[in-house]
Amino acid sequence: MSKKLFVGNLPYTITGDDLKNLFATYGNIIGANIVIDKFTQRSKGFGFVEFEKDEDALAAIQALDQSEQGERKIAVKEAIPRP
Repeated sequence: MSKKLFVGNLPYTITGDDLKNLFATYGNIIGANIVIDKFTQRSKGFGFVEFEKDEDALAAIQALDQSEQGERKIAVKEAIPRP
């Protein structure tokens, strides 16, 4: 079963590939994306990472939540599914 994580307070300069590389050390990633503002084409400062295994996602949360990335403390939590 896969688990999707919300990653907040990201530096605006981070790319999807950067995000994927940051989380890849914790397990196999199905996908990683940064949310982009459709009008300005700039990052909104948050994104999502989906892991293949739940235990890998939990390890990433423990290791990266409140860690500093580009002089910002990122928040890593389990994503809440859309209704």
